[in-house]
Amino acid sequence: MSQDLSATPETPEEDGRPKWDNKFQYILSCIGFAVGLGNVWRFPYLCQIHGGGAFLIPYFIALLFEGIPLLHLELALGQCLRKGSIGAWNTISPYLGGVGVGSWMVSILVSLYYNTVLTWVMWYLINSFQEPLPWSVCPLNENRTGFNEECYESTAVNYFWYRKTLNITPDIAESGTLQWWLILCLAACWAIVYLCTIRGIETTGKAIYVTAIFPYLVLTIFLIQGLTLPGATEGLIYLFTPNVMVTWFEEADPGDIIEKSSEDGSSDVLIYKCGKADATAWGCLKLNTLKNPRVWLDAATQIFFSLSLAFGGLIAFASYNPTKNDCEKDAVTVAIVNSMTSLYASIPVFSVLGFKATTAYWDCLDRNIISIINEFDLPEESIMRQNYTSWISFLNSSYPEKIGGLNLKSCDLQEFLDQSVSGTGLAFIVFTQAIILMPGSQAWAILFFIMLFSLGLSSMFGNIEGVFTPLLELQIIPKSAPKELLSGIICLISFLIALCFTLRSGSYWIDIFDRYAGSVPLLVIAFFEVIGVVYIYKIKRFSEDVEWMTGRKLNLFWQITWRFISPLLLLIVFMAFVTLQMQKPPSYTAWNPKYEGFPMKEEKVYPPWVQAICVLLAALPCVWVPLVALFHLVKQKRRSKSPSFVPPEVFSCQGANSNFSHPKE
Repeated sequence: MSQDLSATPETPEEDGRPKWDNKFQYILSCIGFAVGLGNVWRFPYLCQIHGGGAFLIPYFIALLFEGIPLLHLELALGQCLRKGSIGAWNTISPYLGGVGVGSWMVSILVSLYYNTVLTWVMWYLINSFQEPLPWSVCPLNENRTGFNEECYESTAVNYFWYRKTLNITPDIAESGTLQWWLILCLAACWAIVYLCTIRGIETTGKAIYVTAIFPYLVLTIFLIQGLTLPGATEGLIYLFTPNVMVTWFEEADPGDIIEKSSEDGSSDVLIYKCGKADATAWGCLKLNTLKNPRVWLDAATQIFFSLSLAFGGLIAFASYNPTKNDCEKDAVTVAIVNSMTSLYASIPVFSVLGFKATTAYWDCLDRNIISIINEFDLPEESIMRQNYTSWISFLNSSYPEKIGGLNLKSCDLQEFLDQSVSGTGLAFIVFTQAIILMPGSQAWAILFFIMLFSLGLSSMFGNIEGVFTPLLELQIIPKSAPKELLSGIICLISFLIALCFTLRSGSYWIDIFDRYAGSVPLLVIAFFEVIGVVYIYKIKRFSEDVEWMTGRKLNLFWQITWRFISPLLLLIVFMAFVTLQMQKPPSYTAWNPKYEGFPMKEEKVYPPWVQAICVLLAALPCVWVPLVALFHLVKQKRRSKSPSFVPPEVFSCQGANSNFSHPKE
């Protein structure tokens, strides 16, 4: 059965529920929700540190057996029940109501900090209209006799991020004051979110055409520009070449792994021991990459979080579909587009980072060349970048004392390439540094931050929908009240709570929310989603519902993944995630100009009261699952003693929709 994406799906007239204008709008909304900031600033980093092409093997295995099955399950569930997360799980079983409440709460917590990240993007976008870019030069000190000391000791890019944007405190315990420029940007971001979600999918469905498509246009522009920059090839080679040292041993067993950090702690270096029996270094490398549990954990978590599973937003989006719709094809389409976007984004990102590293490498060589020419009174163009190495070798052997006295910098392209990072460090430090070096830097900065804002905004639509739809169905406000009122209340309350992130210590708290509220709870919720459908609602009944919706039987792949593989993978990832977190006390890195190692960031352990908040954030969404189940168990025990008690009917998707006449496809 094939269905035209541009065709308007039919929805029963008796059903007053809103509907998508067309199938393409729905697919685009799901893609916009799934494709977010992590596709641009986390996937390329993981791909690079875990061996490039070798990392794609566990990544696509996780996509096949974890990502796509869970995505299919959520889309089928929402489409079948035509309800948001809370209503859907209450319908399946009151005992599973806590799963819906948990996902609703995660959507709230993630929305709070995610929109603050967009606040930072907006601040950079506003400043991108200045010429020169404000993060390209250090400001003068108070006496105007030299550069600001903090900026001079670090870089102009670091100074603008940590001081001019965040005005960060050196410790999380020092909350500091609210920053007025961030408050204004935060208010503007929530106002934009409100205007786009004012009537649910009726308005987000229109905005998604811009916010979901525009980033692909910008990525393509960056791809074309990036590939023409000097050093782009080096950046791409670095992306797909593992950061390893391969050592051959006559008696070593193939597959032995030693893992250690680089001297400055900036990145992980994997040292693989390979025996002579291995045919090639690549064959040995691939074997060892696949035997490293950290690679599998990173691949599984990236797939899971990138697809926005267990937030409730996908269930809400699918609930506005007609019940007769091919949700299986939708799930596969969204998952593949999401993963291909990650791969596509990696190319322009590392092309630009390769250009930045090459430029820094050339600058290092040029400074050394000038020092040597001045010291030895050589003709200006006698030493070039191309013959620098041979000159250094000659001078080191002939005049070792003179060369030693120059204190020449060690210029190594690999060291500059190793500075690749993920998250905010990539967007607001490394990439902004690269943009400064590009011709027409102002235009590239504007394009880059508009792209990031669009990516984040389309993800916010899904987060807010995961909050909005359940509240609308629970009739928190009277039916006569307009939807605009509920949207306004959600956005206003969220804005007021998110003000805490505009404190000088706000970025530390965003890291905590991201690490604890948006990680472990999602794994727990997704696990109970699969268990709830397969073993409580029963896989046979759910299979019949999906067959009724799509017009064809579920194949063996879905049966096996839903019954065994997906829940087992979720359990393994959860256990591995918790184990890694418990190996050392929770810590964070602080920007402290008084730290002896400055401009390196100072690593600190969270104080006990902050650790308690971390545990609370991780437990708060999860605790609703047993609490709601226990509540209904007690309630059921009491009601069952009543002689007038009648057991509830078993829910059936087909039965619930039997009063509607759907066209067969």
